Order: sequence, then C-alpha cells, then structure tokens
Amino acid sequence: MPKHPVAELRNVVLVGHGAVGKTSMADLILYKAGVNSRVGSPNDGTSFLDVDDEEKQLHHSISSHVCHFEHKNTRINLLDAPGMPDFVGQVIGALRAAETALIAINAPHGIEVNTRKSFQHAANRGLARMIVINKCDDENVHLPELLESIREQFGQACVLMTVPIGTGPEMSGVMNTVQVPNQIPEGIDFDLANLNQQLIEAVVEADEELMNRYFEGEELGPEELAPAITQAIVAGTLIPVFCTAVKCDIGVTELMDAIADYAPSPDQLRRHVISNGNEIEVVPDANGPLVAQVVKTRIDPYVSKVSYLRIYSGTLHKDDSVHVVGTKSSIKIHQLNEVQGNTLEPVNEAIAGNIVAVTKVEDLHTGNTVTDGSDEITMPPIAFPKPIVGLAVEPKSRADQARISNALHKIEEEDPTFLVHREEQTHEMVMEGMSELHLQLIERRLHDREKVDIVTHEPRIPYRETVTGEAEGSYRHKKQSGGAGQFAEVHLRISSCPHDINPEEYFTKDRFASMRSFHYDPEWNFCFVDRVTGGSVPNQFIPAVEKGIREQMIAGVISHNQVQDVVVELYFGKDHPVDSNETAFKSAAAHCFKELFQKSRPALLEPIVQLEITVPSDKIGDITSDLNTRRGRMEGMEEVPGGFTMIHAKAPLAHVMTYARSLSSVTGGQGSFTMEFATYELVPPNEQSKVMEQASQELAEAR
Repeated sequence: MPKHPVAELRNVVLVGHGAVGKTSMADLILYKAGVNSRVGSPNDGTSFLDVDDEEKQLHHSISSHVCHFEHKNTRINLLDAPGMPDFVGQVIGALRAAETALIAINAPHGIEVNTRKSFQHAANRGLARMIVINKCDDENVHLPELLESIREQFGQACVLMTVPIGTGPEMSGVMNTVQVPNQIPEGIDFDLANLNQQLIEAVVEADEELMNRYFEGEELGPEELAPAITQAIVAGTLIPVFCTAVKCDIGVTELMDAIADYAPSPDQLRRHVISNGNEIEVVPDANGPLVAQVVKTRIDPYVSKVSYLRIYSGTLHKDDSVHVVGTKSSIKIHQLNEVQGNTLEPVNEAIAGNIVAVTKVEDLHTGNTVTDGSDEITMPPIAFPKPIVGLAVEPKSRADQARISNALHKIEEEDPTFLVHREEQTHEMVMEGMSELHLQLIERRLHDREKVDIVTHEPRIPYRETVTGEAEGSYRHKKQSGGAGQFAEVHLRISSCPHDINPEEYFTKDRFASMRSFHYDPEWNFCFVDRVTGGSVPNQFIPAVEKGIREQMIAGVISHNQVQDVVVELYFGKDHPVDSNETAFKSAAAHCFKELFQKSRPALLEPIVQLEITVPSDKIGDITSDLNTRRGRMEGMEEVPGGFTMIHAKAPLAHVMTYARSLSSVTGGQGSFTMEFATYELVPPNEQSKVMEQASQELAEAR
C-alpha cells in the first residue's frame, strides 16, 4: 500500500517572472522539510534544483524541476518552473502536472510581464491559484499599494492570508488572517479585521450554506472555514495571497502549512479526458484504469532519455506493460522512479496523483497518453506555443555534419518549443525557438553536451515567382552528336492561375478549347492542360513535358525561387520517329517555359504572415506606428485581461523576421506575439528590385 493515499497528495507548480526567488524558495522548503542538509542558492551555484551548467552560468532556471517533500502528513510534489518567457514551454508542461499554481511576485518590482502570463496560463487551464509575494523585507516595498494592484489586475478574489509583522528590513514574521487574535502585535500595516472579513466573504461565496449563515449574522470559526477554503480556491472565489522573505526564512513555514491545508488534492480538482470522442471526468482512483501523460522529457547524458509521467488514474508498477495511445505497440516499464531534482529514486509503484519518471523508453514523447489498454482514453494535447524566431543552421565542420541531425533531434525531444525543419525551396536547415536567447542556449547546449558546433545566419525568405500576363510560343530541342540524337518541339501557352478556384468548374473546354485533360496541383496552384490535337505530341511524351515544366518551376526563372499560380497549356508539337524521347521533350518543355515566363510580365510573391500581438493597452499607438513601417496591415483588436490588447494584423515575413526584438524594446518586455503563414502576395515594384538584386548577387557569389 502507498504511504499516502490520493487525498494526502498535493501537486504544486511555482511560476512567475524571473529573479523572483522561486528556486531559492523551493530550496528553502526542501531544507525545512528535511530533504536537503543545507540551504542552496542559484546565485552561488549551490542550488539543489538548478544544477545544469547553463543554469549555473545564467543564475536562472531554464528547465522545470520536480521535487517532493512531506509536511503535516501530506506528500507535496513541487515543480519549479523557469521565470524567463524564453522557456515558456517548460512552464506549460509543468502546469499540466499540477492542480495548484503558486504564482510568485517580486515585492519591490510588483507585477511583471511573466507574472501576468503565468496567472493567465494557470487560469486558462482551470488550476487552483495562490499568490506568494517574496522579498517583502526589501527597503523599497509598499505592500498596501501592491495588494491594490494585484486585486485590480487579478480580481477581488485575491485576499491576504498572511501579512508581515514589521515593514521592509524590520520584518520579523507573518500573521495569519484566518483567525484574528485579540492582541495584535505592532508593525502591521493592514486592518486585520477587514482582511478577515474579505477572506470569509470570498470563502462563503463558494458554499451556499455557509453564505446563508454568514449573512444571517452567524459567526464562522476557523474550524468551519478551513475545509471551505479549499472549496473556494478550487471555485476561484478565493485566491489567497502570502507574504514571504525567503532570504530571512520568514513566512515560508506558514506557506508550507497553507499548501498542505488548503491546496486541493488530485481528487478535489479533477481533469478531463477524451473517451470515444466524448469528454469525461477522470477519477484519480488508485484501483481504476491506468491513465497517465508524459509532461516532460529530459535527455540525461548518463541515463539517456527520461520521461516524466503524471498519473491521473490507476497505479503504475515497475515492469508493467502499457499502451501508448495512438500507437499499435505496447512498451514495458523496466524502471520506475520518483524524482528529487536531478536524482532518480527507484520505486516499485506509483498511484494516481503522483509524478514519476521512466528511463530509456524511446517510444515515449511529451504529450503522449499512457494507458493499460483497456479503453482508448486520451488526455487533451498539451498546447505548447509555436516558436517564432528562426535561424538557418549549418554544421561548422565535416565531423559536425555527421552528428548534427541526431543532436538537434535530442533537443527537439526535450523542448517542445524548439523545432527544426528543412526549407525545401531555400534548401536550408532552419531551427526555430521562442527567442534569440533561446536559440543561443540551444547553440551552447549543442557545443557543451553534444560536442557539435554550428554556424547560424538569418534564413532566406522563401519568395515565389509568378506571372501577371500571358504569352505563347514554341521551342525546338535538337541535338546531334553521332548515332541517335535528340529531337522535340513543344508549343506552350502560359497564363496566371486565379486563387480559390474549383478546378472542375474552371478547367473546361469552354475556357480551354480542345482540352483533353488537366492536372491541377493545389499546393502550387498550378495546372498543366493537355490541348494536343492530331497526335502532334505522342501521348507517351506528354508526361515528360509536364515533368520538364515542373522541374523548371522548382528552379525558378527570374530569382531562383519556386514558381506558382500559373496555367501552362500544351497545344502542339513535333516529334521524330528515331530521335525523340522523354529526355528531349523534358528539355524542350523546360526551355520553352523559361522563355515564355519572361515574356508574361513575371513578378515576385512574398510570404505574408498572420500576427496576433498582445501588448499593454497604452502601447497600441507605438505598435501600430511600428507595423506601418513594416508594411503591416491592421485587421482588428480586442481587449484581453490585465490591461492588455490583442492586435490582429498581417505583414510580410521579410519585415518581421526580427520582430521579437523590436516588440520587446517597444513594450519593455511586456509584449508577446504569435505568427503563422497566411498567404503569398505580390511584392511591390520597389521592393522587388531589391530582392532581384540580392538574388543576382547570391548567384554570382555561388559561382
């Protein structure tokens, strides 16, 4: 039997802005719970949790870390998530594993950009929320004003549950507001009776019986409030706020007490799964069917791949065979471990509500649902944000060439916000991340851990070519060099292909006289029309004509970028009974297409991206002015919580490649955006000449 049943489990994730002291807080909690023999610090490299070389150098967490401790007969799994927005993927994964988000605020600095984002992420995922104000012992702290700001931005449900005794460096302890003592010590800047009333009103709002009794004038004691506090936190009518000074070990024990007493257990805040297409509630029963999800992947240099599983139902045993939903094969769990920072502690079983790690299972990936195979149950996918900053990447040496693919794949495995793909048109390998810093750390990790060095540069813009007019003509390919030669003649007509057509309705004999057949490619918006009459081009050579055209389209004509949005009609040709073959017709078609393309008013197309930009509402004017300089087009805006506005816009990709840097500068780091491909549009003539000049220069350098 497990030592702690589900009711005695708590899963809490520490989130918030960077430099708040989250990792120092977690280190102190582990020390006070007897897990550590000393108090560590990320600043001097002695932290129990931040042990990676990159974290020691940055003095910041860049990965989420899992640890556990016992307090008041409760097992608490604590996840420490990074505070830098560059590593938001680690935050998203950690939030999926927890029921409670403990949002940390830096008392001297107030509500910062990642404070808002963390609060909103937790709210969007339906988690219970608590707020901890750290560094309350700083000289530049004005708690009453800060609390007012917290309630203004996060709602009136935010109520102080502990208040400092003494201000700034004179802070000597904290006092609980659940029960106000008759004798109030000196040095408290708050009206405790008023705070107690706010707390009671927030609690009874989630319990109709208590509410009726309270408004009838009945006095509610702490023993009645205690169980109702958890209910109110789950309902969101109460977001308790705690004050701490980690450096002086003030308020941390009271915070640990509150987590054990009031944070919901997995049974009090249940998750939903998809079963047979329907959304159902999963009951965290240790005896129920197994349902677990991979919330994090880590590539360890000593034990290889480590997959972190949050168990939502059932019990997972060492040596169990389990089913990975979406695959046909079963996998065997040879090693099952509890996680204590970077240390794995072997266990034989883990029940619903717990977080464990399994090693060396290559078929497990972040987001996978694991079951016992009895039902096809799927946890909702983990919605990681898409990367927005890209760099073209090349191996530095031949030795790096052999290792780069495997090295990048490992990093993709452990970081869902990092992607690598090969751009077919530019033939470049492009790596994408959340920021320039994110990609710089990837580059450092490749060097330090994988012994791979790379060279990076801005990726080429994948322009496209098209025509705005039409032309027709012929080309004869004739080659004789002794023996059988080559002969082919093709007559083509080229024109623009409209967007959003129904091919079956558009390509008809009324529009294309004598049409025999057509081949439409929706990806390129290209159509090859066969209008040959009288067998002037033998049927066996017509596929070669289309192939020659396609190969020339891929190579490009005026700027070496792929061609799209064209219709090419083959209507006449000539062959030779001996010298004609597929190679000859392919060559004739490519040359004919190239000549006619240049006569059909060729033009360049540029990729246009859809932007959703979230900024403080007082920065809208600056953002719209900046977008105008980037040839951006505003499409609308909407208010979002916390005094922010989301702007919807379109802009050319070429002008927003480094937008993350500019947005951060304009908004003081408070803005964020998403970007995805929308369409291709014609490049303005003045811009087209610049692109053509650059393409000619690159071609000359390549020669």
